[in-house]
Amino acid sequence: MEAENEKWSSIDELSKHLQVHKDTIRLWIKKGDIPAHKIGKLWRFKISEVDEWVRSGKSADVNRNVK
Repeated sequence: MEAENEKWSSIDELSKHLQVHKDTIRLWIKKGDIPAHKIGKLWRFKISEVDEWVRSGKSADVNRNVK
């Protein structure tokens, strides 16, 4: 899918896509780890950006410092 035509996804949709809890995504947002865009009061994601973040290995590093 071309990035310019890609739809924005919600935390709920991203949670299902990554098969992780919504609270995990919120933690990643708070830490500034996951590629996220705030539109108004809502967080939105481009699945292609998040998939690239996962492929890059950066997603594996985010839980190492969680206490």
